[in-house]
Amino acid sequence: MKSLLFILLTVMSFSIISCQVDPATLSETKKLTFDYEKTKLKAKEALLYCQNKKFNMDYCILADMSLHSGLKRFFVWDFKKDTISFSFMVSHGCGDNPWSYDYSREKPKFSNVDGSHCSSLGKYKIGQRAWSDWGIHVKYVLHGLESTNSNALSRYIVFHSWEQIPDNEVYPNGTPEGWGCPSISNASMEIMDEMLKKTNQPTLLWMYLD
Repeated sequence: MKSLLFILLTVMSFSIISCQVDPATLSETKKLTFDYEKTKLKAKEALLYCQNKKFNMDYCILADMSLHSGLKRFFVWDFKKDTISFSFMVSHGCGDNPWSYDYSREKPKFSNVDGSHCSSLGKYKIGQRAWSDWGIHVKYVLHGLESTNSNALSRYIVFHSWEQIPDNEVYPNGTPEGWGCPSISNASMEIMDEMLKKTNQPTLLWMYLD
């Protein structure tokens, strides 16, 4: 009887262990998902754009929306050091899905249509700082600069923080989804707010897939 009990416990322990995710494997998966060279190429293109448009030449914000929403995909790129200075979690719009869940964490839909509850891809000029009902009560108006996000202002798509956005990666879960605004965590917004308040020129926010 004792031998049988020992065998059963051994089998159960093996089953539990075999179902667990190896942290090392998960870490490698994340590394493979994030493409630094892709981000660097985007940063070079962003730098030329900022030079031509007389935007902020210290840094820009790159949001790689092809990444799983449970990963950090919002990057503050330092033009002078030519590298990422900060990386944060960021939400996207829920679309037809219920608000504040993460149903489209792997393949979100994007739209420039009012009422779509989708985020819009493209380059944005980060505009006026104002009061927000969300997060740390700070928001920045976003001006869409391309045909894919030209309705951002009329759709009230702004850059703000949200209590539900985590500070750290939650993969394989996703970030809670809003109604289209790129939202970051409160702690992340405190960092961004201090940076943006010191900037005299408009700052570029670029949300992209490819």
